[in-house]
Amino acid sequence: MRGKGKSTIVWLLMGMLVLGLGGFGVTNFSGGSADIGSVGEVGISSQDYARTLRAEMQDFAARTGRQVNAAEAKALGIDQAALARLYTGAALEAEANRLGISVGDQAVAKQITGSPAFRGMNGQFDRSLYADTLRREGIREAEFEHDLRMDEARLILQQAALAGVSAPQAVTALTQGWLLETRDIRWRELKPEDLPEPIATPDDATLEAWHKANADRFTAPETRKITYIWLIPEMLEKEVEVDEQALRDLYQDRIDEFQQPERRMVERLVFPTMAAAEEARARIARGEITFEQLAAARGLTLNDIDLGEVSQADLGAAGEAVFALDEPGVAGPASSELGPALFSMNAILDPVDIPFEQAKDELRVEAAVDRARRVIEDQSAEFSDMLAGGATLEDMAKETPMKLGQIDWSAGAEADPNGIDAYPVFRQKAAEIGEKDFPELLELDDGGVFALRLDGIQPPALIPFAEVKDRVAEDWSRNETHRQLLALAEERKVQAEAAAEPAPAAATAPVAQAVGAAAGNAAVTPPQAPPTVPATDPATGPDAGTAVTDLARGGFISDAPQDLVSQAFEIAREGDAEVVDAENRVFLVTLDKIHPAVTEGDEAEQVREGIANRLADSLRQDVFDYFARALQAQGGVTLNQTAVDAVNAQVQ
Repeated sequence: MRGKGKSTIVWLLMGMLVLGLGGFGVTNFSGGSADIGSVGEVGISSQDYARTLRAEMQDFAARTGRQVNAAEAKALGIDQAALARLYTGAALEAEANRLGISVGDQAVAKQITGSPAFRGMNGQFDRSLYADTLRREGIREAEFEHDLRMDEARLILQQAALAGVSAPQAVTALTQGWLLETRDIRWRELKPEDLPEPIATPDDATLEAWHKANADRFTAPETRKITYIWLIPEMLEKEVEVDEQALRDLYQDRIDEFQQPERRMVERLVFPTMAAAEEARARIARGEITFEQLAAARGLTLNDIDLGEVSQADLGAAGEAVFALDEPGVAGPASSELGPALFSMNAILDPVDIPFEQAKDELRVEAAVDRARRVIEDQSAEFSDMLAGGATLEDMAKETPMKLGQIDWSAGAEADPNGIDAYPVFRQKAAEIGEKDFPELLELDDGGVFALRLDGIQPPALIPFAEVKDRVAEDWSRNETHRQLLALAEERKVQAEAAAEPAPAAATAPVAQAVGAAAGNAAVTPPQAPPTVPATDPATGPDAGTAVTDLARGGFISDAPQDLVSQAFEIAREGDAEVVDAENRVFLVTLDKIHPAVTEGDEAEQVREGIANRLADSLRQDVFDYFARALQAQGGVTLNQTAVDAVNAQVQ
């Protein structure tokens, strides 16, 4: 939650309080008339609510990139969020007044004089600027200073209420142990070739039944039959005349693209002295170290020292040494603007020399498209007037340069890269237009224009079996393969868990002798254990799969979905296995070993502190919520819904 100030100026001044009151949704109050409502003796004015509601709407727009009007704000609950902040703040103010909590004039003056919003050209507090700014915002000085005083009082009250809240050590330790636990697992993906028999070929009756049972997979989406006209700059490119002098001017403007000297891809490593640079160069020459290792030893990456594409002139005094290399290598040491340096040259880029005559065609297309864009802009008003006057799209295509087209458009269909449906604005309009809507001229992102008409809507319909028989067969086979793989995985799971269970102990010789004694001390041969028949253990046999040791919760396994890791940590006992069905793939995961968390060391301590901080923040949020509600219940809450509705109607 983020609090909003009584105005933009208050928000600037309250930056130091955002993590305090702002963190729990507290805002400012004038203490004036209770137009909207009140908590105890503290009223909430219509002006307070209007400012807070606008601030909430602006915050929503900043977070989502979408502006909302008052009606949309109400539908999204933004108005309720604004009211909640106001009533929370009013409850705190009422309690602060009851307890006599306040701050002195000096604290208020310090906030005002320290605000950048009230500083003049000399950087000092400007009394006239302060008064003029508040007057423009429609806030009286006494009201503004009261708000600052109460913000401080509410902050003191909030800090006192939450001072004793901390994360329980037992919960923190338990969470740390859960989070840092690691596991050894083995996993294997089951594939169609693992099935004992290939998937049978289904007959037509089976496929027709599958077609009907899964109609949603073989249903054509809603199709909108649309007629449109459009005109984009590329359509006029060949018809637009471009003056050759204009092309020459454009060539000169972009001369850096067509005329470039030889360049090199260079990295530079600067040293404090020339002697240090020479010593490093000698070590490279002896093969003791590489240029990259030198940079790494200084705590630098190649990106830190990369100069990019440079010409000899760009390198200054070092240019001659670097450009003397006829293949990638190290040059220097040489002087640079930062001191003695070694230079690693990685690539040679040939000079670029494209004369005007060679670049002319490219430049003409660019200039013509730009000119065509202006032509379309100039004609747009005429096109709009013709549509408003009742001209049909067909008439427009005959009387203007606009091109007529038709499309059967569906929301999920893949767009033609060269078609009008490649434009987002067209797709949005095609989805919204109704059959009774009149065509209107709209702009495209590249400077073109278009208009469209909805001729009809073909509702979703089941595609006849004969038309999609191959798709149905493929879908049935894919589903049947997946089903049988899951069944096979369950069998392998049972085998793996059975193999992990300890075998029952065989009868021992003392037991056999005791039985013999009970039979009259006759000689008794101890019973022999049945011979052990080696069984194929999916967990340890040739199909054991891939072993992963010390897997962390939330870790990553190459070529496996993340669900495999998540479910591996849901297995309760060592030796147990789990079937994982993820991303249309089937896996068998066996838990070999659970390693308790290592709770000592810097990393574990950082994790523990992070857990404690998150738990404490959550508890403080809850405690503050209960505290604010208790204060509202204690002081009594009133709400004037009529006044609220009036403000909602006025706010835009």
